[in-house]
Amino acid sequence: MKSKLNFSLTQLEYVVAVHKLGHFGKAAEACHVTQSTLSMQIQKLEEEFGVTLFDRSLKPCVLTESGEKLIEQIQTILFEARKIVDLIGSSQTDATQGS
Repeated sequence: MKSKLNFSLTQLEYVVAVHKLGHFGKAAEACHVTQSTLSMQIQKLEEEFGVTLFDRSLKPCVLTESGEKLIEQIQTILFEARKIVDLIGSSQTDATQGS
C-alpha cells in the first residue's frame, strides 16, 4: 500500500532527537513534550512508513536497519524545511526594509 505522506515534520524532529540522544526520555525533554507523546508520534510514523525505526530493546536505543536507511533523508527534509523558514524570515525582513 502506497503511503499518503501522512506524517509531520514534528514527527521527523522526534526521530532525529531520539537518534542523537539515544533515549526516548531525553529526546522528549529536549523536544519539550512528554515521553508518551514523543513515543506515540514515533510509533504513528513507523506505522505510516510500515517499518520499525528504533531497536527499543537496546540501551541506548539505536536505529534499526530501516531507520539507518531513512535517517539521512529525514535530516535532509528537516534541513530543507528550515531553509524555507529562513527564506520566509528574510523575505519579511526585506519587505519591512522596503526592498
